[in-house]
Amino acid sequence: MRLNTPVPIQWVAGFIGAELTGNAALQATGINEIHKVIAGDITFVDFEKYYNASIQSAASIIIINKRLDCPDGKALLVVEDPFSAYVKLVKHFRPFEPASAMIADSAVIGKGTHIQPGVFIGHHAEIGENCLIHPHVTIYDHTVIGNNVIIHAGAVLGADAFYFKKRADREVMYDKLESCGRVVIGNDVEIGANCTIDKGVSGDTIVGEGTKLDNMIHIGHGAVIGKNCLFAAQVGIGGKTIIEDNVILWGQVGISKDLTIGANAIVLAQTGVPSSLKGGKTYFGYPAEEAGNKRRELVWIKRIPEIWEKVMKPA
Repeated sequence: MRLNTPVPIQWVAGFIGAELTGNAALQATGINEIHKVIAGDITFVDFEKYYNASIQSAASIIIINKRLDCPDGKALLVVEDPFSAYVKLVKHFRPFEPASAMIADSAVIGKGTHIQPGVFIGHHAEIGENCLIHPHVTIYDHTVIGNNVIIHAGAVLGADAFYFKKRADREVMYDKLESCGRVVIGNDVEIGANCTIDKGVSGDTIVGEGTKLDNMIHIGHGAVIGKNCLFAAQVGIGGKTIIEDNVILWGQVGISKDLTIGANAIVLAQTGVPSSLKGGKTYFGYPAEEAGNKRRELVWIKRIPEIWEKVMKPA
């Protein structure tokens, strides 16, 4: 998330009650997760195995729970609970704005776009030209939609990321990481009925130009979907997954988080994808394998009883 104006690091330290080390003259210009950071960003880390990656990342300001040497030009904000400090900042800079109308006054809607009855459009949403938004679609705050987009009934764009921190010592076990990202939909996209696309925790969930989604598809927070992809019904895509251009996912494909599916890949129905796949190939099964290999494997599995009978037959 970009901040509207730069914020002095000294103010940030005071606001979250942190000990400041490093460059005290920095100005924060954004808030981001570690995989999205650029110079000027604030990020956080609370696991030792990620300390070095966070400190050496592009982020300028790192909220951390241990005193460490600070690289030149950066700043560390040392607090007991970086997760909660980060959430406090997000709530301050992207506060919840209650709705007072079905279509917010601050929403921008392009020429030729038709909004059917019962559609909700939140604060600061942007919808391009010549779009068709069918009944009872929900478009959350800050969502960006391109030109010539069709969104079918009941779709929800911009719900919060499914992202929680486990607190084993508490009765209420899971703390919510507040979302301040967006959903960004490219031109000429079609989104089927009852699809759900979650916004990024701090960056954007992106659906690329020309991509078509069937009904009842879920796209997790921070996922990046390429151009001209085709997804059949009941596909589920985990957070922060990257799907490159021209990928086809057939019905009920399930894709885990934090992986990449290469361009021009085809994933056949009911396949489970736990790790990255190379482009230009067809996949099937769980775990996903090249379809030809998987089919040959299934043929041999069906022959196991026949082979077993031959092996066990008395001489």
